[in-house]
Amino acid sequence: MITRYYDPEIFVQTFDGIDRANHIVATYYMDDVLPGEDFIDHFALIQAMALEGSTGTWEKVAEDTEEVRKKLSGKMVNYFEVPSDDPFRRKAVVQLAFPIDAWVDNVPMMLLSIAGNCFAYSDKLRLLDVYLPDNLLAKFKGPKFGVPGIRKLTGVQGRPLSLHIIKPKMGMTPKQVANQCYQTAMGGVDMMKDDEMTSDVYNSTYEDRLKAVMESLEKAKAKTGKKPIYLLSITDEPRRIFDKARRAVELGANGLLVCYSAGLPVLRQLAEDPAINVPIMLHCSHMIAAQPRIAWPVFAKLIRVCGADMMLTPTYWSSIPMASLEEGIRTSHVKLAPMGHIKPMFPMPCAGVYPGLAPIIIGEYGPDIVIPAGGGMLGHPDGYTAGAKSWQQAIAAAMSDEDFIEYAKKPKNKELRRALEKWGYIERPKTPWLRIAPKFHPKRMKFDA
Repeated sequence: MITRYYDPEIFVQTFDGIDRANHIVATYYMDDVLPGEDFIDHFALIQAMALEGSTGTWEKVAEDTEEVRKKLSGKMVNYFEVPSDDPFRRKAVVQLAFPIDAWVDNVPMMLLSIAGNCFAYSDKLRLLDVYLPDNLLAKFKGPKFGVPGIRKLTGVQGRPLSLHIIKPKMGMTPKQVANQCYQTAMGGVDMMKDDEMTSDVYNSTYEDRLKAVMESLEKAKAKTGKKPIYLLSITDEPRRIFDKARRAVELGANGLLVCYSAGLPVLRQLAEDPAINVPIMLHCSHMIAAQPRIAWPVFAKLIRVCGADMMLTPTYWSSIPMASLEEGIRTSHVKLAPMGHIKPMFPMPCAGVYPGLAPIIIGEYGPDIVIPAGGGMLGHPDGYTAGAKSWQQAIAAAMSDEDFIEYAKKPKNKELRRALEKWGYIERPKTPWLRIAPKFHPKRMKFDA
């Protein structure tokens, strides 16, 4: 009997023909080189990847039957070759479909299929996207609050929210943290959060910090009429994090911060717990290590369905530009786009941002964002309250029809003006895609009244 080089159960497939309600589809970019080899069999590599993420191994065994592969194996449903002038290189965008019957409702097992040993097969493999089928998406609840719920909690509609990142990362007493939060609350900040590195240390526990901060926010509310959301860091081992979360809510917490390093299943369980009825922010610093192999929009989609209400978002204009301009903006699209019953979650363009960036950030990401600032708020020359005010003014200026600089010149916007004097302001570059050269661009006309 003839031996097929490529298993029909894996290759004689299309995206149109698979049962799309019951297959998760991973999209990869592959760039593979075999210097000096005259024959490169890319499909053989892809077949090994598809089996590695499902039923098989490098040597077929008797129990790995046609029936097993039909029901459970990975399937290549698209192959888009990327042209290359190098005869020893194969580049392509490849889509592999995996049946959800292999693991049903199990996030860790799902990750093994789409983002497991496959990375050992191709040096430059990158997971670009994940299609979540209806029968899988139905099992997720997503954010408890999301964009609409947080807007209702804060009473802020139609504009970005500002967020104070508490600094330094660790070492402050609860009293010092509370004092810092009080000052930014007096400046009108909408939200505040612990740094992701904040944990229980010799001079501060999460309970003591929470009590001190919430007392300070009540004092600020008595003067301003506004109480910001404080996102308390609870990242910990699974055996402790759930008790921490429930205890924090009992003590009056109105927000929680969890790092990606705690794991997607932990996030999901926290978000789906009825007793934890406060917004959850997901901090993504641990994801940076995977960024060369997994695109940010993939993380955004998975974190959203697992229940985070907001998540940090890379921006090209930050002090640590981890992703391209397009990938950063696309990440925010994935967080806000329609996804069945799953609520949208807030993007958070972040890292080293300052008030002078408000027009660019809001112009690129839109009004449904939370803008977090640490040094770019607390480093204001006139103090923490002025720093918080400068951000509220920067957001108002960017959302208005007025010129940003002219808005800052108004006497009432001294805090924004002082921020611009310290950190500056840049004009976003323009690329002349639609005209031959900049000299042919139309100029706006001005006429005397």
